[in-house]
This record gives sequence, C-alpha cells and structure tokens, in this order.
Amino acid sequence: MSAQPAAVAMTEDEAAAFADQVFERARQGDAQMLERLLASGLPANLRNHKGDTLLMLASYRGHHQAVQVLLAHGADPLIANDNGQLPIAGAAFKGDMAMIRLLLDSGVPVDAAAEDGRTALMLAAMFNRLEILDYLLDQGADPARQDARGATALMAAQTMGAVDAAARLQALAG
Repeated sequence: MSAQPAAVAMTEDEAAAFADQVFERARQGDAQMLERLLASGLPANLRNHKGDTLLMLASYRGHHQAVQVLLAHGADPLIANDNGQLPIAGAAFKGDMAMIRLLLDSGVPVDAAAEDGRTALMLAAMFNRLEILDYLLDQGADPARQDARGATALMAAQTMGAVDAAARLQALAG
C-alpha cells in the first residue's frame, strides 16, 4: 500500500496571507515566481480587494517581463479595477511608453476603456504625455471619442491645463 500525500488545507488567514504574497510578487515584478505560480495553477486573473489584477499591478509599476508572463498565461488586459481603470490607462497615466507598446502589441485595442469610457489617449492628453499621445494617434486612437461624461481627449487636456496636448489635439480637430 503506497502512502498518499496528505492534502494540505489552508486556513482562511493562511490563504489571505498567501494571496497578499502573490500580489506583492506582481507589484515587485517577480516574473520568475509568477511564472512558477501560474504554471502550478494560479488563476491569471486573480484580483485583490481593490479589484486589481496581477496584470494591473505589474503593468502599473512598469514590470514588462512580469506583464509578458501574465499575458502568456491568459491574463485579461481588459479587466478594470474597482476604480474603473485598465492596465493601458494606468500605463498612460504613468507615462510608460514601453508598456503601452507591449499592451497594444499583445492585442489590447487602442481605444480600450472601462465603464467610465476613459481611454489611454484621454489620460495621455490629461497629463501632457506627448510621446504617448502621438503614438496612440498613430496607432489609430480616436481623438473624437467621448468618455461616459461626454468629454474628449481635447476637453480632458484643456480641463487639466495640458497646454501642449490640447494644442496638438486642437490642430487635429480644426
């Protein structure tokens, strides 16, 4: 008779502590550990108490290799957190052009938006991120697209006092 390994049952506290450690691996960009965990069955779209996925945390912090690992394991880049933010919008907010490219190259639509309707173009405009603004426009982003409140990228730039972005978008409009 061969001995079967005993199933290890985690308490709720142990499971919560483990989940916290997993989210910390994403925040730190530990691509190797994420690869091992995902290969062992960790759900790629695991979410924390704020609705952040592992992908959101890794992308927001600029961890390109970790993002590649997560995407390769089926992480959905179109899952918004509880604040209605998508990873591509977070990358635009942070000014991370390489992350924008990585996400678009992975199939994220250039005008992807959560329920609030804000696109990466709108965030790039709001924060005067001209390189990202130009790149997104070159990739087909729609400058006339409106968010849930009816604001366009130009209106967002004007509201935030992003003079250079507003001027570029105004030139497109007129």
